[in-house]
Amino acid sequence: MQIIENLKVKEKLYTEKLENGLTVMIIPKKGLQKKYAIIGTNFGSIDNNFIAPGESEPYKLPNGVAHFLEHKMFEQENGVNSLDRLTSLGVDANAYTTNDHTAYLFEATDNFYEALDELMDYIQKPYFTDENVEKEKGIIGQEINMYDDDPGWKTYINAMELMYKDNPINIDIAGSIESISKINKEMLYKTYNTFYNLSNMLLVICGDFEPEILLEEVKKRIIKQDKQGEIKRIYPKEQEEIVQQEKYETMEVSNPIFVIGFKDKVNDEKTVVKKHIAIEIILYMLLGKSSKSYKKLYEEGEIMVQPDLDYEFSKQYAHILISGTAKEPKKIVDELKNAIKNYKENGLDNEHFLRIKKKIYGDYIMEYNDISNIARMFLADYFKGVNSFDYLEEYSQVTKEYADQILKEVFREDNMVISVVKGK
Repeated sequence: MQIIENLKVKEKLYTEKLENGLTVMIIPKKGLQKKYAIIGTNFGSIDNNFIAPGESEPYKLPNGVAHFLEHKMFEQENGVNSLDRLTSLGVDANAYTTNDHTAYLFEATDNFYEALDELMDYIQKPYFTDENVEKEKGIIGQEINMYDDDPGWKTYINAMELMYKDNPINIDIAGSIESISKINKEMLYKTYNTFYNLSNMLLVICGDFEPEILLEEVKKRIIKQDKQGEIKRIYPKEQEEIVQQEKYETMEVSNPIFVIGFKDKVNDEKTVVKKHIAIEIILYMLLGKSSKSYKKLYEEGEIMVQPDLDYEFSKQYAHILISGTAKEPKKIVDELKNAIKNYKENGLDNEHFLRIKKKIYGDYIMEYNDISNIARMFLADYFKGVNSFDYLEEYSQVTKEYADQILKEVFREDNMVISVVKGK
């Protein structure tokens, strides 16, 4: 195994790519009782058009297949639901689908290897029938309706539609009632055989383990399969411009919910970590609790808590999201624009910059105190082409001058959108 050590957090990452293509990452945490395992496939909601290995014609999926497949993976031919089986072992198990990957996980104190048996079994032995696929459509249909009635989700998806014209990130991860009606068992098997080949997957395990022994245990639980060729993913060419500046909707909410977005260019993998750190610092300087803008808005009663400040990116998209609740979201937008204008004209305040930079570094260090955070972080970053340790290494490279440059490049009014859901 390759060993990557980071002295800043005193952690070691043991990683190996097995003969069948599966990448395994092990992060030992001596003395911890809890153990965490997560396996993910590089297949998310945006991967709905592809050419399978060995084929020449594109295959187009209806929206929502990645999420639908995640639901169906737990059902086994013997009638047992693997999620129920894992729960009976006393472990906390779950799964989730994102725009760029799907993951299955569990956290255990006892019965770790029994739980690993079950995880590796249902991941490698799908069972789809006409009957259980039709039954699932009703269940997922209810989930779709629930999200349609969720003001927070509505604000988010509207922001995506404002920023992106053709990129499939602007579709709901679960799809629609109409799109999932087109799903059948043959489609699920084809999708599974393409994207759930182990060469397209990553297994991350964190806990008190001897890496060499654990790796051998993992190998025992792998069904022999051939390493497949490249999956050719087809994505529409996305315009650099936003689609529309703003969108307002009315729903049953007590206070308006807002999402302010800045559409960014897709990043180079070599520079994205440094840029991500700079954007995080800038966001906290603009609207973090220690910022002048936040204090002003709070004292005026416009906002009661700090907005969520995020930079989301993958190999296919990148954007900033500022989200929260406010009495009058337009005042948040106006204050944000003024703060950005002031920093562009006068430069970022050096003392505030250094203070926020230290805070961000402290947040990165704290991530390594929780095994679930560690495992999910390494998995998500891997599918973005990033090693999570890179954030600790790139931190010192982020200067105020570099952050000033990123502020001017990314925080522009022509790529800014505002999505609001307000009360009826």
